[in-house]
Amino acid sequence: MAEIGTQISKASQLLENNELVAIPTETVYGLAGNALEPLAIAKIYTAKDRPSFDPLITHVTNIVDASALVHTFPALAQKLAEQFWPGPLTLLLPKREHVPDVLTSGLDKMAIRIPNHPMSLNLLKQIHFPLAAPSANPFGYISPTTAAHVDQQLGAKIPYILDGGPAHIGLESTIVSIEEEVIYVHRLGGIDIEMLKTFGEVNVLPYTKTHPNAPGQLDSHYAPRKKIIIGDLELLLLKYSDMKTGILSFSKTYPHPNKSIALSPDGDVRVAAEHLFSALRTLDTEDIDLILGEYVPQKGIGRAINDRLKRASFISQ
Repeated sequence: MAEIGTQISKASQLLENNELVAIPTETVYGLAGNALEPLAIAKIYTAKDRPSFDPLITHVTNIVDASALVHTFPALAQKLAEQFWPGPLTLLLPKREHVPDVLTSGLDKMAIRIPNHPMSLNLLKQIHFPLAAPSANPFGYISPTTAAHVDQQLGAKIPYILDGGPAHIGLESTIVSIEEEVIYVHRLGGIDIEMLKTFGEVNVLPYTKTHPNAPGQLDSHYAPRKKIIIGDLELLLLKYSDMKTGILSFSKTYPHPNKSIALSPDGDVRVAAEHLFSALRTLDTEDIDLILGEYVPQKGIGRAINDRLKRASFISQ
């Protein structure tokens, strides 16, 4: 398994040698490599078993560094960056020629953000190059929110995991592009739609089965190995009473012979977001046949939670 530690200098040295390091962010743990080195980028795709048509997100330390990677930085995009960076917002911007095509899957735009985690920001300042860092998990599986999660999934494929504690948001970044002063949301995430609407018109784009134009756009994603069905839990429990099931609820605690997890007993959608992937991972390890879940209130980051549940589910009712 990988070595887990807090040595930024060790992570820096490995990255400078085109090795991969798992890093903490406020959203989920990322599998990081030099974003300007095709060899390192190829290692990311291989370690994750990620299809080459699915582009990666690049992480930088400041807006100046981001500007050096892109041709144009529209005024509205700059306003969003100034408001939400460092933080869980990824901008799609036209890349410069020196940015490798393999990073963007041949697309003209690159996905870029500044993570809001002191350890990763310190690392980025030490290495002086941007980091490509998709979630540190096998492609399509539940994203990791702790160093231990990364080790369980990719520990045999990478040398080092930088341990920055549990991710405090627990969901991936919101990904947006700007076209004619309209904000297009390619993936729901840590920045609420309501927050974006204070800057102008917002449109949420549909997902795709193949060839996405941004990271995280495939319609089947973030899934446990066990089947998960989302709907009215009372009805689902009756329908599947003859099966060994686990329960993933929003706030209500269900008496149940097998595992039952309430994401937020107090009904807080942000707490639910923080616990979602960890709860799915726990249920995935239980001796059950099926996971039964329910949607959370469709407000704020709850939209992003429901998005992940829908894309992870076998059936959504």
